[in-house]
Amino acid sequence: MRQNAGPLTLTRVPLRERPLRRLPQLFAGLALYGLSIGVMVGAGLGNSPWSVLNQGVERHTPLSFGTVSALVGVLVLLLWIPLKQRPAFGTAANVVVVAYASDAGLWLVPQDLGLAARTALLLGGVLANGLSVAVYVGARLGPGPRDGLTTGLAALTGRSLRLVRTLVEVVVLAAGWLLGGSVGAGTVLYALAMGPVTQYFLPRFAYARTPATAAGTPEVSPRRA
Repeated sequence: MRQNAGPLTLTRVPLRERPLRRLPQLFAGLALYGLSIGVMVGAGLGNSPWSVLNQGVERHTPLSFGTVSALVGVLVLLLWIPLKQRPAFGTAANVVVVAYASDAGLWLVPQDLGLAARTALLLGGVLANGLSVAVYVGARLGPGPRDGLTTGLAALTGRSLRLVRTLVEVVVLAAGWLLGGSVGAGTVLYALAMGPVTQYFLPRFAYARTPATAAGTPEVSPRRA
C-alpha cells in the first residue's frame, strides 16, 4: 500500500529496488488479472477487447485461450521494436503469468450456469480485473505488452494516451469479432467500468519511493521501459 499522499508516479523502478516488497505484488496482480479474464470469458456475456481477439483466434486453432494470449503478447512485443520500447521484467512476467492464470480461470467456471450466476461472475470479474491492474501496475516493474504498445504509439504520434488506447482497442475488438470472439454486454461494461475501478485502486497500491531508495536507483522513463 502507498505510505504517503504525494503525487502518484508510475514510471518504472529497477527490479533491484526492494524486490521482496514488489515482486509478490507483481505476481499477485498478474495472477488475479489472468484469473479474472478467464472468469469473464467463461461467463459468456462479452469480453474485453483483447480477450475478444484471443477468443477469436482460439476458435481457429487447437490452442488454449491462455496460449493464444501468450502468443499474441509476443507478437505485440515485436511491434515495440520500431517504437523503441524496451521490455522489462514485468513485461515478460505479464506474458507468462496471465496465460496460465487465464486458463485456470476458465477451468474454474462451471458449465451450464444460469444467467444470474453468469452475470455475477461478469461483475466480479470486471471488479477483480480493475483491482488487478492497479496491483501489478503499482509494482512499477514495467508495462505489459499491450500497455507498452499504447504508450509507444502515443509517444510516436504525439496523440493522447486515451485516444491511442481507444483506437487500438477498437481495431482489436473488430478483428476479434470478425474471428468469432464474444462481444456483448460484458464488453460495454468493461469499457465503462475499467477506468474508474483501476483509478480508484491505483493510489492504494502504487509503490512509493523514499528519498533514500530514489537516490540510489533512478526511475526509468516509459519510453525506455
